[in-house]
Amino acid sequence: MIIAVDGPAASGKGTIAAALGRHFNLPHLDTGLLYRAVGLAVKAHIDAPDIEARATKAAQDLDSAAIDPEFLLGAEVGVLASKIAVFPGVRKALFAFQRDFATQPLGAVLDGRDIGTTIAPEADAKLFIVADPQVRAERRARQLQARGQSVDRDKLLADIKARDARDAAAPHGGFHPADDAVLLDTTNLDIEAAITAAIAQVEAAIARKSARS
Repeated sequence: MIIAVDGPAASGKGTIAAALGRHFNLPHLDTGLLYRAVGLAVKAHIDAPDIEARATKAAQDLDSAAIDPEFLLGAEVGVLASKIAVFPGVRKALFAFQRDFATQPLGAVLDGRDIGTTIAPEADAKLFIVADPQVRAERRARQLQARGQSVDRDKLLADIKARDARDAAAPHGGFHPADDAVLLDTTNLDIEAAITAAIAQVEAAIARKSARS
């Protein structure tokens, strides 16, 4: 069983995807960490004329075993990730890793921005998680503060809106709900309610698939 969970930054998709992995006993991959790791690797050259070549090389050389989420969840790294994610070479280099993870024998849960449309279009269940930008900014602020990081809420909101715009305009065109994805708005849901709703949607998708077969 493959479960695809897509959505914008701080929508709750990562937390929901991890919970789905635990509930259905499936391995979980936060694909955003791959892009964050590449972005951090080329941070010093992000405005260089050859940034696309540098980022592509960093993606090709990425050691997934060395990825540490503790160093990758800051707002600045998220901005770096969205800047290098638009490069076709980077996406191509990371595609194979994501695809291999998705198609392992027992299945998997992946969250990102184009899982249901590009990485695993055959996924058994597809969720697209959304939330109001202001709510998402506040969630990310609390997350960063819990890690002891200082937070500028106005800048955080501006960064999230700018990232949304970059994602929507990305040339690969993958950041939109798949035709068969279920939209889950978490604006007014706490995390327990969002997870419960997500589990129900996945179970409904499994039931629909079983009925068709």
